[in-house]
Amino acid sequence: MTIAYWCVLLAGLMPVLTVAIAKAGRPDFDNGEPRAWLEKQSGMRRRADYAHRNHFEAFPFFAAGVIIAQQVHAAQGILNLLALIFIVGRIAYTALYLKDRPSLRSAVWTISFLATIGLFVLAGMTH
Repeated sequence: MTIAYWCVLLAGLMPVLTVAIAKAGRPDFDNGEPRAWLEKQSGMRRRADYAHRNHFEAFPFFAAGVIIAQQVHAAQGILNLLALIFIVGRIAYTALYLKDRPSLRSAVWTISFLATIGLFVLAGMTH
């Protein structure tokens, strides 16, 4: 399996990890209505839930970019690099979201988004 495919797996796990942060250590967590419970949270827990949601939003575009680039046999080294940039960016994005650093978080989000665009450009340049 390529590094890029491993990055797809990591990107798929990110929503689970961030929602775990939102729910961790709260004895009042309501597993019967987890979304309603999350809506009532504030501070870091609320931001972790927002990061969780954003990871779900970013995942399909990124995964499609990796899969399409792999399918057209794009240059593997560049493909892997773009996938790693996405993952590192998303990890930084999460940390900045949790620390309530919105401007820097948005800048890092943009880097990850551009890496995803780069996957499609790479695929397009291959065929």
